[in-house]
Amino acid sequence: MPILLVRNVGILMVACFIITTAHAKDRPPTFAAIGELKQYSAEFSQVIKPGTKIEKLTEDKFQWAEGPQWIPATNKHAGYLLADDVPGNTTYRWSEADGLTVFLQPSGLEHVDTTVFREPGANGLFLESANSLLSADSGNRQITRIDLTTKKKTVVASTYRGKKFNSPNDVIKSRAGNIYFTDPPYGLKDIDKSPAKEQTFNGVYRIATNGTVSVIDDSLSYPNGLALSPDEHTLYVSVSDPTNPIWMAYTLNHQGLVISKRELANAKDLVAMGLPGLPDGMKVARDGHIFAAAPGGILVMNATGERLGLISTGTNVANCNFGDDGSTLYMTSNKFLARVKLAIKAH
Repeated sequence: MPILLVRNVGILMVACFIITTAHAKDRPPTFAAIGELKQYSAEFSQVIKPGTKIEKLTEDKFQWAEGPQWIPATNKHAGYLLADDVPGNTTYRWSEADGLTVFLQPSGLEHVDTTVFREPGANGLFLESANSLLSADSGNRQITRIDLTTKKKTVVASTYRGKKFNSPNDVIKSRAGNIYFTDPPYGLKDIDKSPAKEQTFNGVYRIATNGTVSVIDDSLSYPNGLALSPDEHTLYVSVSDPTNPIWMAYTLNHQGLVISKRELANAKDLVAMGLPGLPDGMKVARDGHIFAAAPGGILVMNATGERLGLISTGTNVANCNFGDDGSTLYMTSNKFLARVKLAIKAH
C-alpha cells in the first residue's frame, strides 16, 4: 500500500507539472518596470493614468534603436512591431509571442565602407498601406519602399538637383499622398564635415505624388523627427541641435506646401539640466497630443507646445509609435524597446 501511495503521489506531481506548464505557456510574458512618469499639467493624467508602469520589452540588443512602426494584425498574422538598429544595419521584429527576431538584414547599405558611413542601416519607418513600408534609408541615402511580404525594395527618391541626399532620417506620408522626410548628415562619418556630403544644407523635403522632390526648409541645423497634425494642416519637425533644441511647426496649404512657419517649443532648459537625449522622433495622436522624443524621454505636449508630462525610461529615447489598438505607446530607447499604456486611443 505505501508503494501505491508513492506512485499515486508521483503521478499527481507529474500531472500538476504538465498543467502548470501549459498554463504558463498561455500566460503573456511579464516585463520589468523601468523609469517614471513626470506630470507637469493635470491634463497629463488624461493621457496616461498615474501609476502606469513603463515596461522594458527587450534586453539591450540594439546599438541604437530607432524607427518603431506597428504593423496591425490581419487574418494572416498577429500585430507586431518593427524597429531599426541604424548602426547595426538591421530591422528587427518584436511581438509578445515571438520576442525579438531579425526581420531584414541588411536594412540599408549592403557593402559598408566604414571610412564613409557611421550609420549604414535604415532609420525612420512609415506604414503607407497594409503591405507597403516607407523607409528613411540612411545608408543608401534614399527613401525606399519595402514590400512587407517579399521584402523587395524600390527606390522612391535618392537625389535632389542631381546630388545625393545626406542620410534620410525620418519619413511620413500624408493622406493626400505627399511624402515628407528629413535629411541630416548623421549617417555619414564626420557628419557635416564628411567629404561624402553632397548637399550644402540639411533639409526637410517633400516628395509630391508625381515624384517631384522639393525643399520645405533648408535653414535648420539638424532636422530630425517629423509628424503631421490630425487635420494634416501642420507639419511638425524636431531639431536635434544641443545649442538650439527646438520643434518647428509649418502651416501647410491643401497641396501640402508650406505657407508659414514658427517655433512651436524648445528644450533648452532640459538640455541645460543634463538630461539624456535631444528632440528626435515624434508622433501625434488623433486628439492632437504630441509625443516627442526629448531630453529625458518622451515629452507629451498639446498642440500649442505646452508641456503636459514626461515619459522617462531612464535613458535616451529616439522615437515612438502607437501600437496595438492605439492605446499603447512603443518606444525605441537607446539599446532596448519599451512601452507604456495610454488612457487614450491615439489612432
